[in-house]
Amino acid sequence: MYYRLSCLALAAGLLVSGCSKSSTSPTTTTAAPPKFTATLSPANEVPAITNADAGASGVATITLNVTKDAAGNVTAATADFAVTLTGFPANTTLTGAHIHTGAAGATGGILVNTTLTNGEVVLANGSGGINKLSITVDPAVAQAIINGPSGYYFNVHTTLNSGGAARAQLVRAN
Repeated sequence: MYYRLSCLALAAGLLVSGCSKSSTSPTTTTAAPPKFTATLSPANEVPAITNADAGASGVATITLNVTKDAAGNVTAATADFAVTLTGFPANTTLTGAHIHTGAAGATGGILVNTTLTNGEVVLANGSGGINKLSITVDPAVAQAIINGPSGYYFNVHTTLNSGGAARAQLVRAN
């Protein structure tokens, strides 16, 4: 009788453990990284640019590569920047490019610096581009941009317009 009870207990234990849900394999979903665009114009700067840089334009594409926790909160982030520029005077020297906080018509502090250094890019014929990859972004800043991109703008700075030569609000592209 003891033998039968032991076998029955063992069988019941195996049945229960075989039916339990395993939590050792986390469920993961892969989503495209958030991408933003900004169609740059000197008219968007505050105040609007009216000097030799006034004919410039450009497009910035910013991809945020984020890591999220199980609750969906950003825990780490980097940004990739691809910027094309045209219409600047020949031999324009770029002095910086950044994401700032601020709605359209307002100015704000730099939140994400592309690390472009003064003179690193010279637009010999007035056109050119910037490509910066894996720029570290504070996770809270990345989350805020994802949640409300229109509250942030990207701009490029030149020797002639050190406060900003062309600017646009971020727009979610995906």
